[in-house]
Amino acid sequence: MAKKSTAEPIYKIVEVIGTSTVSWEDAAMNAVAAAAHSLRDLRIAEVVKMDMKVDKGKAVAFRTRVLLSFKYET
Repeated sequence: MAKKSTAEPIYKIVEVIGTSTVSWEDAAMNAVAAAAHSLRDLRIAEVVKMDMKVDKGKAVAFRTRVLLSFKYET
């Protein structure tokens, strides 16, 4: 069996939850923007769940759960 090159990239996935009072899309963008401050080389953001906080029958906050992948540095 041939040994694989160590130059091939490896990616790590983390889950974050963004919030917004505007929309799920805004919540997702907030999650990515916040994560970008501490994670380098973000590659893919996958929305896996959306929900909202309801108060007195009205939506008052949107939450978007996002899986973020970034290049793993060894």
